[in-house]
Amino acid sequence: QVHLVESGGGLVQPGGSLRLSCTPSEFLANVFTGYFTKWYRQAPGKEREFVAGIAGGTGLLSNYTDSVKGRFALSRDNDKKTVYLQMNALKPEDTAQYYCNILNFWGQGTPVTVSS
Repeated sequence: QVHLVESGGGLVQPGGSLRLSCTPSEFLANVFTGYFTKWYRQAPGKEREFVAGIAGGTGLLSNYTDSVKGRFALSRDNDKKTVYLQMNALKPEDTAQYYCNILNFWGQGTPVTVSS
């Protein structure tokens, strides 16, 4: 069963932007806004790595891996029950499958390809 759904991935040129979205299933809907939500990514042949995370509630607490600081930004819309990952100034090395995570639940991922 899939309890988180990611969307917004695609093909973009270097320097371009994408906004990823993470939304919960009915199973997680009641707690989604109250728990820390994370994004991970995994490139072919590479280990899955942490990208960014945002706290529940108002989402004032967030953190980012060094390689994306200043380029990526998290936000959440509790009315829409959605967490967004805004990705700017994308680089080829950002190419990966991006996954949303809350507690021990994962989505199936959305692909991001950065290429000219």
